[in-house]
Amino acid sequence: MEHISNTSNTDSLEFYFKKARTEFKKIEPILSFHDLNNYNFLNAPNILKVEEEDLTDVKINKASSFQTLEEDIFNDYPDVTAIHKTAHKIHARLKFIHRNTNIEYLKPYHILWMVLKQLVRTATTGVTGFDSPVLENSLMDAVTAFAKAEQILDLYEYKFSNNDLKTAWKSKFNKAEDFLTSTNFNEFNRYEFIKKHIDPLLVLWVETAQDWNVHFPLQLAINNDATSLFSKEALTLDFFAGKNVSPINEEQIKLGKRLFNDKNLSSSQSISCASCHKLDLAFTDGLKKSKGLNRNSPSLTYSAYQQGFFYDKRAGSLEGQIVSVINNSKEFHSDLKSFASSIDQDSSYIKEFDKVYETTIDQNSIRLAIANYVRSLNYWNSKWDRNIRNELNTLTASEINGFNLFNGKAKCATCHFAPVFNGTVPPDFVDTEMEHLGVPVSAVTTNATIDPDLGRFELFKTESRKHFFKTPSIRNIALTSPYMHNGVYKTLEEVVEFYNLGGGYGIGIIDQEFQTLPADPLNLTDQEKTDLVNFMKTLTDEEFLDVSNKMYN
Repeated sequence: MEHISNTSNTDSLEFYFKKARTEFKKIEPILSFHDLNNYNFLNAPNILKVEEEDLTDVKINKASSFQTLEEDIFNDYPDVTAIHKTAHKIHARLKFIHRNTNIEYLKPYHILWMVLKQLVRTATTGVTGFDSPVLENSLMDAVTAFAKAEQILDLYEYKFSNNDLKTAWKSKFNKAEDFLTSTNFNEFNRYEFIKKHIDPLLVLWVETAQDWNVHFPLQLAINNDATSLFSKEALTLDFFAGKNVSPINEEQIKLGKRLFNDKNLSSSQSISCASCHKLDLAFTDGLKKSKGLNRNSPSLTYSAYQQGFFYDKRAGSLEGQIVSVINNSKEFHSDLKSFASSIDQDSSYIKEFDKVYETTIDQNSIRLAIANYVRSLNYWNSKWDRNIRNELNTLTASEINGFNLFNGKAKCATCHFAPVFNGTVPPDFVDTEMEHLGVPVSAVTTNATIDPDLGRFELFKTESRKHFFKTPSIRNIALTSPYMHNGVYKTLEEVVEFYNLGGGYGIGIIDQEFQTLPADPLNLTDQEKTDLVNFMKTLTDEEFLDVSNKMYN
């Protein structure tokens, strides 16, 4: 970083940046595990970082990260003063980390977690261009990080009682690294990489934990027993719930489903949760905006895997979201106390709560019962999931290419992260991102006007949060039309074209400085657009296939 701070020659800036970034990637497995806050500072996207605790505590900081340097240096007109300023900040942060880092506390289970997170990071963000937006140097970054993960394991070779496992790690790392260097960013087959390299490494990781006789003190977001990235076992519901909720049994699901569908619980006795979240539409309602509300009804499938609820993230948990819906005068128009009282008058409900949760009916048990039902709506049995897990072999070349485009040229996966394809950032899953896409008020492709909904701004009145909305999951997206928070787009083809044109910037919304999409068009061909749509349709779970087939056949 000192070299970057002391030169104004463009070629030198580019050379030393690449060298510094490679060194940063070498420490990524350790730094990201040991000191996530500093890692996130150094690896942050080149956009404003806004932290809103309450109306009196709002922090806004410009990024000073490797991504900032990358965008500033590899620019037609580099601002050398700004580059030096950022480089000085990064250099100071790295010196601080060097002086204050002590990893003597690390135990074997920490080492295994470190390697696990790097495997998942590489598969979900590392090969997507998420943190190399200009150079798209993701594949070589992955090789560098993998080499460090392998070196870390080598330091613990004495732990292996099974020498075949030790040999298998070296072989699988070598094959993965060879695959990463076999082609360029746009042509890289991410489907094959996950299926033939990442998932086998996850299997090997579980076998190694057993061989080392490691007893993990807790579960992280990634399950300690996960052997496939795209499976129900990959992520732990307890982590996202912030408490022990699993396993959710059939009786809990049945009770929650009954409450979810009970119209008698609204003040008008005419609506239920299912009124806006219909089972046959993957728990949406098919309307641009739900009746009486100003936003589109989002799918509840896979909603358990996020850190923030509603489009503006005004609720921090599923339980909190449920309370908000009950209190809303345009929805249940009730309050949790009255809601509980009405249920407590039904003897069958009393018996069910006593049997299922061994508790009386109160506000907490009601929230938990409905929330647990919603937490059960994660099926992981779509055509996509079953193929990547080797249970089927039915994906077409177009569908596979669509996934590779989604994670590559089309840059969809820089906001919709696998395996859930929502905005919750792996491998730590501690933050669900919000974006300002420049969504128009009507489906036009030129001279567009921004939709008037101010989104997150309405909570804290932070100017730089106007028009920011949570990134939802695209699982079961074939059934959840219309799209965007205002339901402006009727088809997936329209959505793809919006992004292809460059989001809001590309359709004429140029007065919104905080848009998070790059202004440049994606330049997708007609076939590539079709491939993207075909991939997204493979994310329909088996529970909804009959409806999906009727809609698209």
